Formats: sequence, C-alpha cells, structure tokens
Amino acid sequence: MKRKANVPIFVANAGCPHACSFCDQRAISGSQRLPTPEDARQILEDARKTLKHRETAAEIAFFGGSFTAIEPEYRRALLEVAAEFLGDGVFKGIRVSTRPDAIDQGALEELRHSGVTAIELGAQSMDDEVLKRSGRGHNSEHTTSAATLIREHGFSLGLQMMTGLPGDTDEKALASAVKLTRLQPDTMRVYPTIVLQGSELERQYKSGVYRPQTIEQATALCAQLLRYFNGDGIRVIRLGLQQEAGMQTRIVAGSYHPAFRELVEGEILLGEAMSAIRASKISPGPIKILVSPGSQGKMIGQNRRNIKTLSSLGYLPRVYADEGLQYLQAAVTKL
Repeated sequence: MKRKANVPIFVANAGCPHACSFCDQRAISGSQRLPTPEDARQILEDARKTLKHRETAAEIAFFGGSFTAIEPEYRRALLEVAAEFLGDGVFKGIRVSTRPDAIDQGALEELRHSGVTAIELGAQSMDDEVLKRSGRGHNSEHTTSAATLIREHGFSLGLQMMTGLPGDTDEKALASAVKLTRLQPDTMRVYPTIVLQGSELERQYKSGVYRPQTIEQATALCAQLLRYFNGDGIRVIRLGLQQEAGMQTRIVAGSYHPAFRELVEGEILLGEAMSAIRASKISPGPIKILVSPGSQGKMIGQNRRNIKTLSSLGYLPRVYADEGLQYLQAAVTKL
C-alpha cells in the first residue's frame, strides 16, 4: 500500500476576509509574499524528483488561505500549473483548504474541472458563540451547508477544528467533535490554539481576558478527541501545528509542542495500559506492556513520562511490540 503525502504550496492568508483573533497580523498584513505560478511549478518539479522513486501517493495541497476566496485569475493560474503535474504517476490529486462560507455551487464546479479531489474546511468550532468571539465571520450552519455540498459533488471532505479558542470549553469542543463527525469527513485536523505575536488574542491574553490552554490540558482533551474520531473511523491527519521556520519565536503563549501528536498518543496508551492493569487486577512489580509496532516510544512517553508514572505506582514496565495489536491499543501482563 502506498504511503500518502502532501506537497504543500502556502498561499498565506490569501482570500481571508476576516482577521480571526488567533491569526498573526504579520501574515494578514501581506508581508509574506504569495507564491507565483512559477514558484508553484518549481515546488512541484522539485517534489516530483524526490517522490518519483518512492512508494508514495502524493497530493498537491494549497494551504494557508481561503483558496476559493482568493482573486479568481490568480487561483486559476495556480490550478493550471497544478493540473500539469496530474497523471504523471506521482501526483494523484489536488487538495485545497478554505472557509465554510466561501463554498458554493460555482466554486465547486470550478474546482472539480481543475482536478481538485479534496477540500478541507476550517470549521474550527461548531459552537456559534466560540466562532463569534474568535472573529471567524461564519457560523456552524455555514460549515454544515458547505460540507454537505462538498460531499454531494464527490470531493473528499476534510475538516479542521481548534481547541482552546475564546469562550471554548472541553465540553463545547467534544460537542463540536460530535457535530463534525455527523458531517462524515474523511479526514480531520485538530489544532490547539496558540497565542501569536501581533494577534488580537495576544492583546486579550496580556489584558487577562483570554486564558490559553496549558500543554497538559490540551493533551488530555485532544486524547479524548483522537479516541473519538478514531472510534468513528475518521483519520486524524494532523494533531498540533506544523513547525514552521521562525514560528517558535512568535509564540507568546498556548499549548504548542513540536511533537504534540506523540504527547497525545502517549497519553492514550498510558490510559490503555492503566485500564488493562485494573481490569486484570495486576499487582505492582515487573510488567510487560505490548503495543502495536512503532508505538513503543509513544508508550514510553516523552522523557520517559509514562514509565515514570507507572514506576511511581510500583510497576516496573518493559515495552514490546506486538503485531496483533492495532494503533492505540495496549495489553499488559505480569513479567
């Protein structure tokens, strides 16, 4: 089975009609240069050389802005370049991200004829008060309508949500996850909110109006979300913001970690191990923990966090891979 990969082309904040409270004003101001069609062609040429001999099914991905809301001539020029690379055995389709209120019949027809196969919507929340306080400029009904149209037109649907937004709570985030799942997305991205320099959220944070999630809070909540989406068969393709050059110097506060997904998966595996210990009434002492291949490091945890937690309870764990276990499963026996 081929691995999947995105080759991203960032159209930073292009087409965004609103300054969301969590966005970096430096990006919104236009100080980041948008890629020209020739830039896009070069990115794809370079990627094709790298991916040509790999067992990888790649998508061309226009991220970072509201793709269906950007200037039409510029959008079409980018899509024309992308279309040149389809059908070459490396790139299997085009993925774009946009706002829920920037989707209509006309936009979807244009995307379908241009070779677009997947559309991601920045839903962020399905709680209208949270959306309003975050300055999103759309409501939950926009997300529902857009997602329905996207699926009716035969596109793969991706949804993005954020945790820790102004006015959000764990209960609201979990309720949003339920509503987003009902829209039958193929993929999800989950981003804990971070406070960036130059954002409205920075002003709210410094004035005491906004309190960001801690890493521990975000990890615990996202563990619940990942379990929920995974249980519904929805693939979570990203947890936490991708590290970008210079981004860490602009972070003022919030729950950012360069290996956030591993933190979340480790939290889930620790919970699975503890549940197995309780279910089997395993007494303290040496134990064997079995996880799916490739998950041993996650079970051990960042800085051996999970091992230390179990050791504090009197257990002496050793972690092994077991081909019979699936992703995020753990089994425990006495040693």
